[in-house]
Amino acid sequence: MSSLATLRADVRRDLHDEDAAAYRWTDAEIDRHVKRALREYSLVSPLEQKTGLSTTAGSRDLSIVSLASRIRVIAAEFPTGEYPPSFVPFSVWGDTLTLDLTFAPSGSQSVNVYWHTVHTINGSVTFPSTHDDIIAGGAAGYAALEWASFASNRVNVGGADAWGRYMDFANVRLEEFRRGLRELPAANTLRTGQFYAPQPAGFHRQTTDPGPA
Repeated sequence: MSSLATLRADVRRDLHDEDAAAYRWTDAEIDRHVKRALREYSLVSPLEQKTGLSTTAGSRDLSIVSLASRIRVIAAEFPTGEYPPSFVPFSVWGDTLTLDLTFAPSGSQSVNVYWHTVHTINGSVTFPSTHDDIIAGGAAGYAALEWASFASNRVNVGGADAWGRYMDFANVRLEEFRRGLRELPAANTLRTGQFYAPQPAGFHRQTTDPGPA
């Protein structure tokens, strides 16, 4: 099963940095690059969440500050418990979701918010283990890119062109990483459903005058 430790080991293997007595990258540095790759992965294949919130009497606004590491809000179901579900238009500004309702709720009522968030790897792991190689490859690319930038103006025991070799490695791995993201099913799925009926146009133009009936 995936874990931060197993991904960290995969990244070190890719970077040929497995001598624990002389690591080139610290664990903290590797972990930072893993999390960066994981966030980029999450933008393409996010973790799907459904959270129940409650309205306040006389207000169409809901605080969504509790939706941690939110990428985007997908839909708002109101009222809940209907079949088929009743999805309503909404807008998001900062940490406030506003329901586009004709009348504000008269009391505390349930709202189901469907949203995307970043995958986690500390503790529970929320992405499939089959995607470990994609994330580890991206992290290795970012780690090599960092080292190339650090080493470009320094004397290196690996020779003057050591930073260039790391840069080449980084470019190859990051291109493979982004190709892998493009090939993920979530990145290529055409979703034909809709959560709510489109609203009618707000303005109508009459180009001819039919005259009195």
